[in-house]
Amino acid sequence: MNKYDNRRDFDGQARLLLITSIAAVVGAVSTVTADLLLHAIRFFTNLFFFQKLSTAFTSPAAHTLGAWVIVVPVAGGLIIGLIARYGSEAIRGHGIPEAIEAILFKKSTMSPKVAVLKPLASGIAIGSGGPFGAEGPIIMTGGAVGSLIAQHFHLSAAERKALLVAGATAGMTAVFGTPIAAVLLAVELLLFELRPRSLAPVAVACAVAGFLRPLLIESGPLFPLHTAALPPSALISCLIAGILCGMLAWLLSTALYRVEDGFHKLPLHWMWWPAIGGLAIGIGGYIEPRALGVGYDVIADLLNNHMAAAAILSLLIVKAVIWLLALGSGTSGGVLAPLLMLGAGLGAVLGPYLPGGEPAVWPLVFMAATLGGMMRAPVMAVVFAFELTHDANALLPVLATATVAYAFTVATMHRSILTEKIARRGHHIYREYGIDPMERHSVAEVMTTAVDSIDAGALIADVVHTHFHAHPRHRAYPVLRDGALVGMLDRAGLDSKPGALRVGELFGVNVPIVALADETCRTLASRLAVHGVGRLPVVADMQTRRLIGIVSTSDLMKPALSLHDEELQRQTVRRVRFFGKAGADIG
Repeated sequence: MNKYDNRRDFDGQARLLLITSIAAVVGAVSTVTADLLLHAIRFFTNLFFFQKLSTAFTSPAAHTLGAWVIVVPVAGGLIIGLIARYGSEAIRGHGIPEAIEAILFKKSTMSPKVAVLKPLASGIAIGSGGPFGAEGPIIMTGGAVGSLIAQHFHLSAAERKALLVAGATAGMTAVFGTPIAAVLLAVELLLFELRPRSLAPVAVACAVAGFLRPLLIESGPLFPLHTAALPPSALISCLIAGILCGMLAWLLSTALYRVEDGFHKLPLHWMWWPAIGGLAIGIGGYIEPRALGVGYDVIADLLNNHMAAAAILSLLIVKAVIWLLALGSGTSGGVLAPLLMLGAGLGAVLGPYLPGGEPAVWPLVFMAATLGGMMRAPVMAVVFAFELTHDANALLPVLATATVAYAFTVATMHRSILTEKIARRGHHIYREYGIDPMERHSVAEVMTTAVDSIDAGALIADVVHTHFHAHPRHRAYPVLRDGALVGMLDRAGLDSKPGALRVGELFGVNVPIVALADETCRTLASRLAVHGVGRLPVVADMQTRRLIGIVSTSDLMKPALSLHDEELQRQTVRRVRFFGKAGADIG
């Protein structure tokens, strides 16, 4: 075995057990918070639509307000605008982009105001008829809980991120009863890494939320369903369905940001926008009452084919319009439940016309594929569909369709509905990631072992002549005394020094900045950047400081370049062909 090869499969984290233990507490707190939010939604639904104080479930579609129903969402929108302006503007939006932004650009810090005002605002927005889901607000609220607990214990930014995402995904688990899908949501959308330091806390928080959910909310799948297995011929239908779901995702995302742009052009303060969105909700709710609120009961009816095609079309049109107008107005509400309804509705309408298999499976397939394509998280969408229904027979068609929808949106859309909002705030997010080649390779693998060095006993005049003439081989050289490193010498260090002085006398007793052979290239790259140098000597250990090599910035790039050589060659060939053809066309 290589004597330097004492590396591990994963980065050793001495505090992993501590952070994971705290994550278990975060999972429990987020579950309670999710339950409180669901109670708040039911409370405000009863208050706004039935003028009674109760937390019992009632559908806003059962109201008897007549045309007065138009006023209810407007009142809710006015309250949301006041809370956002005088409380915290962070409550605006659907939650997941705000969580991503906090993770990537705010060092995973959230304020206590968000933890309190976000569920309150969301309860009012949804309770007054807003066509949103509870999952986005609880993801942000759970994230705020995790972030606040991490800040209380003065944890690092990486540890805060783990607890923020743990709280967010535990909240999603509590709402939907989908712990594995919540972990995958973290991996595909929130963590931007796959490391034990983040995966273990998130998984434990989701497991805790999954065990506690039956005690507070309910047990079992949210939409229990059983469909028959599809024949091989259904693969063609999966392809068609995937393209249609991708087109729906493209249409909804594009329309949402067109609506948002339209609101920005209004000569009104943004505080009033949610009330305008509320007016659209009220009118839509008057036309189609089942479009109001979260609509889990409507999703269940769609998945079980309990609605006529004409009623579904009416519901889809009204739901899509009021959701786009309300969300574009900057109110508070989630996107998952509306996407589930729109996808399931499209599947219920088109299912009877797709060859191969019974129509009953297509609402579920379309629902999951629309979610996977819209959020660019196909694996999460597949597992989410299974955990929502426990329908194992649908796994294969859901996988095929969600993958096609995902590929379609990746090919046709620069950003998803989640990252577009962040991009409009000046932050670009690159969501592709893999194993960092600079983490995989050690300094020993890239360093130069044949090193030009200077003896500490040499005279400065001789060194200037031999190493720092008009065309030196290197800009700096290691200085050795009996094989041990003394320091690094460059031309600037010799200026105005007497030629009879020995090189070793230029260095004191301070330990020079060095690299160790078993360090990762990523660690060393950070050190080079911090100290503003281009190369460092490599020593066997800090005690003897015996020089064994030297490593430069260009050496550190070798792993990354070797990994991408084939892709770089392909890009070069494509460019040569393009410019060659362009030149021929011009000629």
